[in-house]
Amino acid sequence: MPYVMYVALQGDDKLTRFHLDPTTGKLTMQDELPVPGGPAPLATDPQRRFLYAARRGARILSSFAIAPQTGRLTHLGEVELETDPCYIATDRSGRFVFSAYYEGAHAAVHAIGPDGVAMGPPIEWRATARGAHCMQADPSNRFVFVPHIAGNGPNAIFQFRFDAQTGHLTPNDPPQVSPERLDGPRHCCFHPHKDMVYVSNEQSCSVTAYALDTTAGTLRALQTVSTLPEGFDGRNSCSQIQIAPSGKFLYAPNRGHNSLAGFAVDATTGLLTALGHTPSETIPRAFSLDPTGTFLYAAGLESGRLAAYRIDQTTGALQPLDIYPVGARPMWVLIIRLD
Repeated sequence: MPYVMYVALQGDDKLTRFHLDPTTGKLTMQDELPVPGGPAPLATDPQRRFLYAARRGARILSSFAIAPQTGRLTHLGEVELETDPCYIATDRSGRFVFSAYYEGAHAAVHAIGPDGVAMGPPIEWRATARGAHCMQADPSNRFVFVPHIAGNGPNAIFQFRFDAQTGHLTPNDPPQVSPERLDGPRHCCFHPHKDMVYVSNEQSCSVTAYALDTTAGTLRALQTVSTLPEGFDGRNSCSQIQIAPSGKFLYAPNRGHNSLAGFAVDATTGLLTALGHTPSETIPRAFSLDPTGTFLYAAGLESGRLAAYRIDQTTGALQPLDIYPVGARPMWVLIIRLD
């Protein structure tokens, strides 16, 4: 079954498609698709039939069909946006596209038509606050969370109820959860088997484990663990976060320390234990695990290169494999398995 990687290159105005060998982790470049206007965040629907790309410079959300055998992209349509989104995702049904707007201080929901094209105007254009950096639905598709960083934002995760039939959002009770420190919640991921959410904190360079109340749709902080080695005092900020499909390991890149922080996830409690740090490319903003959790790929925003690693399935340690030149300002790495 084919594995495909897409890399959004904001500086080159294109998307690059790679074939991924699921045995060796080796990447083979297939083609490059011009996408003017600074493509950055990417997302696919749960069935992996369509890909969505936010063009931040052009303020456009583009829709593409994914060829089921090769992963080749065909442009289907686009919709103009109010401002530039820094994050997009689909809901769990693939009927809506979520988007978060850092400078625009909003969260939006666009309907997806039967042809897979994201439509406008948005069903929801909801004012939240400056610093909105992520937007995801929980596994039940009844609740949505929007982390906002600190400093330029409120240092909070906004909590919404989500109507999966209409696409509308309603503030939950309480409408947000705020860290005790100026952590700056940025991105989040859900444990594949437990009622847990993990959040990368941009300002405090840490990861927080939250318990998810699946009835109320609210979060409760349980633990915060640093992504940096003890004694490091240089400039750094966290970026994305991802958990392995097994639920055993979690990773969060450090931009500045230029490393990948690894964590073991307790099988009973879901709490984290730091595993250490693996050197990576300069400013590893975008990264992704393959669908089996065997390989990890991290792109250096400043180096324009992609580093590949094999994940030790017993320890979670990262074994360096290859480095691939990909292009200017890689902003997103997305890997899917085709049916």
